[in-house]
Amino acid sequence: MSENPQNSENPQNSGNPERPEKPEAPEAGKPEAPETSKPEQRGEEVRPPEAPQAPEAPDAPVVTGPPAVAASPVAEPSGRRRLASALWPPRVTRAQLVVALLLFVLGLGLAIQVSSTSENSALRGARQEDLVRILDELDDRTQRLEDEKARLEKQRSELESSSDQAEEARRQTQEKERQLGILAGTVAAEGPGITLTVGDPAGAVESDMLLDAIQELRAAGAEAIQVNGVRVVADSYFTGSGEDMRIDGTKVAAPYVFKVIGKPEDLEPALNIPGGVVQTLEKEQATATVERSAKIVVDALRPAKRPDYAQSSSQ
Repeated sequence: MSENPQNSENPQNSGNPERPEKPEAPEAGKPEAPETSKPEQRGEEVRPPEAPQAPEAPDAPVVTGPPAVAASPVAEPSGRRRLASALWPPRVTRAQLVVALLLFVLGLGLAIQVSSTSENSALRGARQEDLVRILDELDDRTQRLEDEKARLEKQRSELESSSDQAEEARRQTQEKERQLGILAGTVAAEGPGITLTVGDPAGAVESDMLLDAIQELRAAGAEAIQVNGVRVVADSYFTGSGEDMRIDGTKVAAPYVFKVIGKPEDLEPALNIPGGVVQTLEKEQATATVERSAKIVVDALRPAKRPDYAQSSSQ
């Protein structure tokens, strides 16, 4: 057996030919590459360097079935797809329905406003002179309407005033007619007054005595007089005497009852004055009694006569 040259050079390794020589520590700051023994010197067979082996993985469970297909990367959804997924299927709440209804009403109102505004679109294209002329015409029309309104209001006031005046005149006419009717004896009357009763047992009362009594009563303020159912007026007349006494052609008999409407405090003293009607009748052996009353009714009427020649001079 041949002797290893390295063993002969390094007697320290002679006892252990298999143990490699321990490399010396490199100096600080100067790294040195480790020395490798050349295979030629050891007499070993030179082999090519083997590739480093990966660490063995732990045994994985065996899965039977079709071979697995590698999953392809999923592309993120685009903005349009996200918007579509958010809008459909629709998720409508009550508040959204109310808002939609309000928006619909608002849109409808705007559409109506636009349509009504478009009707006056003809004025938009008009010239300034035309617009001024139209404005002047509107002002004139407004003024005419104001004048017409004032005229109608004045006419209404006149009609109301005239109607009031006519009503007042009508009322006064009716009142005057009633008064004249009482004086003319064409309407009945009632009121306070006296009752004068003249008795003629001897038949000595003359027509002029009764006429004097009528004159005294009228002078005292008598307004309506009735004697034995005959209405005595301004044109009444008395004729005869005794059993043939007549008033306006109507025969009357004793006792003669005078119903007189007027103020009792004035009528009674007018008959009882010294030398008056009562004393004159008593001298002729007739009796005369006066009685006051709060209500005297004169209901004897005379027919209204239309004058043949006289007519009113007022237009």
